Amino acid sequence: MSWGFSWSRFLAVLFKEFIQMRRDRVTFGMMIGLPIVQLLLFGFAINTDPRHLPTLVEVNDDGPLTRSLLAGMDMSGYFDFVGEVRGPEAGEEALRRGEANFLVVIPEHFERNVVRGLRPTLLIAADASDPSAISGAAAAMSGIVNGAIAQTLTGPLAPAASAPPPFEVVIHRHYNPEGRTSTNIVPGLLAIILSMTMVMITAVAIVKERERGTMEMLISTPVTPLEVMLGKILPYIFVGYVQTAVFLLAAFALFAVPFTGTWQAFFFGFNLFVLGNLALGFLISTVAKNQMQAMQLSFFTILPSILLSGFMFPFAGMPGWAQAIGTAVPATHFIRLIRKVMLKGAGTLDIVTELTGLGIIVLVITIAAMLRYRQRLD
Repeated sequence: MSWGFSWSRFLAVLFKEFIQMRRDRVTFGMMIGLPIVQLLLFGFAINTDPRHLPTLVEVNDDGPLTRSLLAGMDMSGYFDFVGEVRGPEAGEEALRRGEANFLVVIPEHFERNVVRGLRPTLLIAADASDPSAISGAAAAMSGIVNGAIAQTLTGPLAPAASAPPPFEVVIHRHYNPEGRTSTNIVPGLLAIILSMTMVMITAVAIVKERERGTMEMLISTPVTPLEVMLGKILPYIFVGYVQTAVFLLAAFALFAVPFTGTWQAFFFGFNLFVLGNLALGFLISTVAKNQMQAMQLSFFTILPSILLSGFMFPFAGMPGWAQAIGTAVPATHFIRLIRKVMLKGAGTLDIVTELTGLGIIVLVITIAAMLRYRQRLD
């Protein structure tokens, strides 16, 4: 036996690895596709300075200064005026439901009080449940106000534009007045933890049975695909309950995260989200041939949950195509749901939109999983 370097032996091993790589298409696709996806997401979809945030306005006094101020906010690119409300209750309800990030309240006799030097207060109510989403817009307000003053208060009104400013802008941060990052991150973290564990555990557990040969025995029985899927994923719901209980206790004790909504709303959303992730794990198990592939595919589904759901980066700051992809991610709807329930005091009727989105996604994943499983019976 020769211990010297042999080009023939080296090339034989090299060609063998290329052939094996070509046969393992899932792994090869992950090696090529995952870096491209990461490049596109981090390069185009991630934006820490979101603009075009939906804004409502309550106009109780209309005049040149008001119009100049609102036009300046619109031209800044941070605020997109999507409607006008009457009364503070309607505006606060819109903020609570997530229909707007800002509510601009122009008080009565605003223009007259400015001219008289009474320094009226302009109120901007902001949804601060995600502090990073509103920080840029809030910081831009000083420049917008100065521009509106310089453009409007000229000529005989110039004395009113002298220091101090002729009116005060007060930004009232709702749902997270202290601007604590943990108050925003911790509720969303539950969605990410459940996504990682539920999808991966289910996919790997089912693939492991197939590698041991027990799945073939189950397929030979008259059990239907739906019965198999439910029987396989329902035990892991108990695991999800334990994880969630530990998580919530830690959130309350360590981070003082509030829970202002109803437990009924949380219960509906939590169970639907867990069921969707378990069905996704079952679907992955019908594609993966071994446990390594199951883990790789599970990680591939977790990446959009972290980057496109609004967990780490503001959802409103993403381009349209990224928001469209993010809308198809179950974690996006659950993160909105749990933040509404924990931080905004939402009840079941307040989260109907999120429950509907989750329900559609779960239905699609379940049907796809059953079809894939039925194909394996052929």
